[in-house]
Amino acid sequence: MTRPGGIVPFTERTPRVSAARKLLRRRYADAGRRFLAEGPQAVREAITAGVVVELFGTEETLGRYGFDAPRVSVVTEAGLASLSETVQPQGVVAVCEYVDVPLTEALVARPQLVAVLNEIRDPGNAGTVLRTADAAGADAVVFTDASVDPYNGKCVRSTAGSLFHVDVVRGGSPLGVVTALKDAGLQVFATTGYGAESLDELGHARLSRPTAWLFGSEAHGLPQELLEAADARVRVPIHGRAESLNLAAAAAVCLYSSASHQRRKEAAS
Repeated sequence: MTRPGGIVPFTERTPRVSAARKLLRRRYADAGRRFLAEGPQAVREAITAGVVVELFGTEETLGRYGFDAPRVSVVTEAGLASLSETVQPQGVVAVCEYVDVPLTEALVARPQLVAVLNEIRDPGNAGTVLRTADAAGADAVVFTDASVDPYNGKCVRSTAGSLFHVDVVRGGSPLGVVTALKDAGLQVFATTGYGAESLDELGHARLSRPTAWLFGSEAHGLPQELLEAADARVRVPIHGRAESLNLAAAAAVCLYSSASHQRRKEAAS
């Protein structure tokens, strides 16, 4: 069907749409180092970051937002749905270049605050922690080998665009990551409900230093070898009657505690 103005929307069978759809599978995404970002917020941030290769959207959505990308293609509702993993597609999907950097590159920038995700396999949790780290002003987020792929569709959506704001490191052995962080001058704090030290007791002198926080899965926490490799094993104090905090909440408390003390130190210097 031809729209007014002579535009023929792509369908799910159009070759460019079919090629983009393959990026929903990790082996194709890794082969081309490209992934799909869905929704207006993620697309807006990806465009700002300069990593959009092609933008697919319905006529209504493209008209509403007026996105300016190198290549913009109008697709039918069915064509857009074929590129989406959600029940209710948000009207726009971008083909983006991978944004991850090697750990060595992230450390050259002398980060002050880093979040490390280990064995976090739930993409929603991982994406939310990345978004939280961005909000707290963290410089980098590391996904170790045992964690979910940061380009997983649900993970990308959960970051709400923060994937494009911080250095994202993809892969690396957990112990190797800890060693590299220490060698770069960061102290490493491992979060655990059974930590010997309470977050409340760390004090300004320690919390204001360059810090990497290690976060493990809600079900299993961090393995013993990482707990032993860290400079401290820290628990978030529970002052009420809750049994525990979920991963995203605990990450927010820890990252914001460091961020607050680091900014106080900067302001005083």
